[in-house]
Amino acid sequence: MISLFSKLNIQKKQKSFTSHSSSTMDDKVDWSQLPIELWPKIGKYLDNHIDVLRFRSVCESFRSSIPHSLPNSPSFPLQIPHPINISLINNLNQLTVYLIQPTDASSNSNLESLATCSSSKGWLIKVEESRNQPLRLLSPVSDRKLSYPLSSSNNSSVMLWNLMDYRVIELCKSYTIEKATPTRFSSSVIKVVFYPNSPWTSVEDCVSCCVFQEGKLGFMKHGDKQWKLVDEKNFYYDDVIVFKGQFYVTDKWGTISWIDVCSFKLVQFSPPLCGFGNKKHLVESCGSLYVVDRYYESNEDMRRNYVGRRHDRHDQDAVVECFKVYKLDEEWGKWVDVKNLKDRAFILSKSCNFSVSTKELIGYQGNCIYFRDAFDVRMYNLDDHSVTTVDFNPCIDKTLWSRSPWMRC
Repeated sequence: MISLFSKLNIQKKQKSFTSHSSSTMDDKVDWSQLPIELWPKIGKYLDNHIDVLRFRSVCESFRSSIPHSLPNSPSFPLQIPHPINISLINNLNQLTVYLIQPTDASSNSNLESLATCSSSKGWLIKVEESRNQPLRLLSPVSDRKLSYPLSSSNNSSVMLWNLMDYRVIELCKSYTIEKATPTRFSSSVIKVVFYPNSPWTSVEDCVSCCVFQEGKLGFMKHGDKQWKLVDEKNFYYDDVIVFKGQFYVTDKWGTISWIDVCSFKLVQFSPPLCGFGNKKHLVESCGSLYVVDRYYESNEDMRRNYVGRRHDRHDQDAVVECFKVYKLDEEWGKWVDVKNLKDRAFILSKSCNFSVSTKELIGYQGNCIYFRDAFDVRMYNLDDHSVTTVDFNPCIDKTLWSRSPWMRC
């Protein structure tokens, strides 16, 4: 829908065919001339704020047809109970990954002369949004806050984006839990997801699901006073994501299950993968579900003892040896060993895992996995099975930090 509303006028192609030839006629359609009763219906299909912003920017009539969001839609940070001590309060923060692409309007700017790649390619950024707080720019891989080179202790640098010059596409959302007040208790959560979340969703209908550090599954509806355990007997879960509107989890054997939010029961969705790696990651790519098996550099005894029992610090300090990728064939209910991701790249961060097309990005390479370990941000190449340290932050090209016309201090 982003491309649908990025321009006021679009071209509608009408094709007529004969037995030997075909002809194409282009007609320009003015979106502002659509029947009034269609405007709110179209607007309610937009499920993220950047799409709503573009829709409302078409014209005054479009802007008045739908609001920014429902008054009780989720607004972050959300206060949630502490996983261990229910008398304490934690904050659930939202982070959004965007693809920033220059449009034709920006092709003649200084950015094109400075860029090392085609001006049609874009950059990935992760933004942490918070009420009454400035936006924080983060690395999509390491989740570290990115500082602006032009900033100083007395003057901070602000990036001003003209959406007529840059196409902003939301790729995914992720969430983190942090302490609202200093305490000796840690959050004890290594991964958390939140669903549903759109401008037209009531926060009372939202649910959080998490994986605790010891591998247990936590579940909480908005307004609950404490977290509930989905599977109290087991502590071997590695990852959780939202896939096709459901919470999906994987255990240390690569068995995927989905959570029935009404009964708090796990429903097995896939056969066991039986991968021998140290940690399983769930990734959605092009509508299919993948498991990425992470192997650490260690002997077999250490690896066998470590499987299913993780600690966040261990994940950061361990050195990755390799990855193996598997795709779930839902029709036949079996796992397919994937040797080539083609132009796709998988990004495994602490807060979320996602897939991107490298044809649209600067700084990323196809058939590779980007992750963080003891050597910070690194890249695993499935072609030659090499692991290399990324010597620059691949989320944003250095030209974005240049003195471009759209950068203001």
